[in-house]
Amino acid sequence: MTLSAAAAVESVRRSLARLSSSDHNHQFENSKRFCAFVPRLQLLIDQLLLPSPSPENLPASVQTSLRGIAVDLESAAETVLAYVSKSKVFVLINCKSLLASIQQRTAAIGGWLALLESAIHENPDLKKKIADLSRDMKQAEFIVTEDEERVHLSLQKEGEGRRASKAVQSAIVMELARALGMEAHKYTELSAQVKLLKNDLVRSNSITERRILISLEKILTNWSMEPNIQTGGMDLDFEEGAQISPFKNFLCPLTKEVMKDPVVLESSQTYEREAIKYWFERCIDDARDVTCPVTGQVLKSLELKPNIGLAGAIEEWVNRNIEIQVKSAVQCLSEEPLKLDEVERVLDSIYRIAEDYPSSRYRVRNAGLVLIIIKLLRNSSKSIGTHLRSKTLLALLGMAKDEESKKIMLEEGMTRLAIHSLTGSSEKEREHAIKLLREFSNDEAYCKKIALEKGALVLLTSLAGNLEHPTLSNLAVEVLARIETIEENIQYLAAAGRFEPLLSRLCEGSDEVRITMATMLGSMTMTSNSKLLVARQSAKILVPMLAKEEGKAPSLRALHNLSSVDDNASILVNSSMLPSLIYILFEDQDASLELKELAASTMANVVSNPGHWELACTDKKGHLLQSKPIITKLLGLLSSASSKCQASALRILYGMSLSPQASESVASYIMDGQGLEKIILFLDHAEDEQRLHACKLTRLLSERFHQDLASRLRSSDKIPLLKEKILDRKTIESERSDTACILANLPLAEEDVTTLLGASFLRWSVDTIKNHQQKSKGRTFKSQPSMVEGLLGLLLQFTRSTDPEILSVIRELSLMSVFCEQLNFPSKPRMKQLAALGLKNLSETGRVVAAGHLEPPPPQRLCSSLVFMCGCVPPEPSRCPIHNSLCEEHAHLCLLQCNCIKPLVDLLDDEDTDVQVAAVEALSTLILESSRSLKCAVEEFERQDAVDALINLFSEVRAGELQERTAWMIERIIRVESQSSRHSLNQNLVRALIEALRHGNANTKRHAQDALTNLKQISGVSGSSSSQIQLRR
Repeated sequence: MTLSAAAAVESVRRSLARLSSSDHNHQFENSKRFCAFVPRLQLLIDQLLLPSPSPENLPASVQTSLRGIAVDLESAAETVLAYVSKSKVFVLINCKSLLASIQQRTAAIGGWLALLESAIHENPDLKKKIADLSRDMKQAEFIVTEDEERVHLSLQKEGEGRRASKAVQSAIVMELARALGMEAHKYTELSAQVKLLKNDLVRSNSITERRILISLEKILTNWSMEPNIQTGGMDLDFEEGAQISPFKNFLCPLTKEVMKDPVVLESSQTYEREAIKYWFERCIDDARDVTCPVTGQVLKSLELKPNIGLAGAIEEWVNRNIEIQVKSAVQCLSEEPLKLDEVERVLDSIYRIAEDYPSSRYRVRNAGLVLIIIKLLRNSSKSIGTHLRSKTLLALLGMAKDEESKKIMLEEGMTRLAIHSLTGSSEKEREHAIKLLREFSNDEAYCKKIALEKGALVLLTSLAGNLEHPTLSNLAVEVLARIETIEENIQYLAAAGRFEPLLSRLCEGSDEVRITMATMLGSMTMTSNSKLLVARQSAKILVPMLAKEEGKAPSLRALHNLSSVDDNASILVNSSMLPSLIYILFEDQDASLELKELAASTMANVVSNPGHWELACTDKKGHLLQSKPIITKLLGLLSSASSKCQASALRILYGMSLSPQASESVASYIMDGQGLEKIILFLDHAEDEQRLHACKLTRLLSERFHQDLASRLRSSDKIPLLKEKILDRKTIESERSDTACILANLPLAEEDVTTLLGASFLRWSVDTIKNHQQKSKGRTFKSQPSMVEGLLGLLLQFTRSTDPEILSVIRELSLMSVFCEQLNFPSKPRMKQLAALGLKNLSETGRVVAAGHLEPPPPQRLCSSLVFMCGCVPPEPSRCPIHNSLCEEHAHLCLLQCNCIKPLVDLLDDEDTDVQVAAVEALSTLILESSRSLKCAVEEFERQDAVDALINLFSEVRAGELQERTAWMIERIIRVESQSSRHSLNQNLVRALIEALRHGNANTKRHAQDALTNLKQISGVSGSSSSQIQLRR
């Protein structure tokens, strides 16, 4: 918006008034110089307006000039007021921008005055005054002094966030004080200026200005701290007059500390060499003149001349004070009881002496302080706490750089004490302990001692892998790297879990080195994770070593050690280990018995995990491990090899028999090679390992060749042995379990059940199962076959018996309830399957008994026509609605009366198909041929949700045994009129029946066809051919 002439004149007068009021407060030359133009400008404006009081009557060019002057004069006034009212530090920070502003505005006003002068014609005197002022303002030069510019540059660098040393900070304070016209030692005045700056920046959004403020506050805080120069920072009660105060010229102006290497500049000022070098580097980095911090003199030379005289005087003063401090330290640490506050100060003092004055370390050592500090750490470790322990370690760390002191520490067991501090509660204690160990590890002999200390490598390895504390981690890595250079330490490092040095030598070393490393691996105890790590990096190296005579034994031992971890099987197989093992085991005539046993054991470890070795070739002919030649050779070991080889051969055969890909061929080759007879011989072997693996292998074979196995066991008279093992509590539990499964899988004749096993064995089995349920309540079974699984299988043998005595014991023991409880108990699918099959067999026996085909001895309170009991004692005999027979209190052969239907229905949702089949078979025993019994059974199924469950199962299953048996059940259920009416419109059922009709086996198709007919979904049926079936649309 354009100003009116009147407004412009008013603005000019207002700005001139502001400038006039600040004329006496100038701190900087630039504002003073500009304000010198104010009276002349005021006079010109007054004379210009004298003839015509109304500015609107002035010529247009004059009005334009006044508007321009008003705008630029207002900006110039703001700049001048910043010089006057802001803090001096603020002006120094912004001196370049303020200079540019005032220079630009002054020249602009001079330009507007020139325009004004060209418009004045009637008043020559006024015209000349305007021209003179315009010329002077255009030619005016504003400057920033050298001191101001240097301070400005330093402050701007601080605004960039650069970290400055203490020496550089001190030099900045000196320069700032000089630019402000103050003395550097007057902290109060400097601090007041920084506080004014803080007020000036309250509304500032400049990050640079904020950083400068923070930096200045820190610098002044550090500058204000005066060290105790009398005692070197050691606040102890010396004897009166004992300490010697330093002269003022002993102190460096930059560090405020006693100088160690005083040097003189060309300005004749003395500084600590390192401190002044820091300042020189800062000046050079900032591309500015190098100056003397105290005088501000620009230096032409950077030469630093040693101040020899001053250095000698300082050295004499230092030595005297160190003697005093050492004497007092001995006195303090020898007192009883210890004054902990003084102890801390003493330890700090000793560390400073050791670090700052290396040539005086011998004084500390000769005074016996090293031994005293070690004794303090050893005897008072708990009482002094982690903070003082860290101080103690720090003091010893400083003294450890003295070789004689280091020897004393090692002789006094300092290594062990430092290792103990690695478990300290504070990070500082652990850090100082590691640094001390790092100092010790500079010597090869000491490296060995560190490695031999109990727990040292474990703690260091743990710290090296702890990324939460990177400082400790890096220090530990450094110490371990030094320890790793010693060959004797490699095994100790590996035992502590640090395998990198060993593996590096194994992969990159010479043959001799590789053999040494492999020997270590073969004898080393490792965790599973460690074995996995080692196998991944070493298998490709170890396997080729098996082909070399000198490397065969150590590499085989190492591979055997690694093979004990399941996850390593695939790694070792992929490294082509199996051909070498086969060669050593069967073909290498020079291999010792030990190597053959190791090869067999290693192979057994590998094949115990299916899925890795089945496709791996074992020789040049391409034979697989499960091929007939290899199986034959393994069976040969059972007859002629050592005891350990025999055990491993049985383990190998067992492992291969577990593999889904290889089990069938392996079992077949075992039978062809008369392996069954050889394996049976080990069932009563004296050695546990052979006997256990023979039992495991026989159990697997009994599932495939039960008839052949039964025949061979009978011929060798070993069936009684199996029973004895099961009953013998001294026999190993897994062996008893496997034996029970073997005996359960055998097709025992009626005579075997009654005479060999007998009623007593039946009672024992039921008691054992019940005891197991009580002990294992709420827990699932292990994956390996349990005793309960074997006993359930044996109970199935009894459920098929028609012997009256056995039937009587079955009723007495409530065997159906035992099976039913297994359905509700968390167990493996196989055990649920066996329980369901047991219920099926007992239900079938109950149906036969109900029909009167069997006449067992009548027990007490038994119905005359049915051998089962109800859930409670009725006042009068009642009839079973399904069997249409009288029942008693506990009908132990009826699924309905024993409440077994619901648990069987729940099994229809099981994930295992075999369990579902067994459940359907058990339920099917309730479907009788008579229409009345069928209707009662279906009604009971309906009440217990069995019908819907069967239909849902049938709708989801694929073609197979389960579909066939479920279709049979569905067809029988649909015969009941109420069910056919209810499900005639069930499209899911109809679709499932049609699918079974098209893709099922012959029996399934027949059942599906009959069911569809009952549902009135089929018309025009003639014959059994599905091609003659027409489906109703």
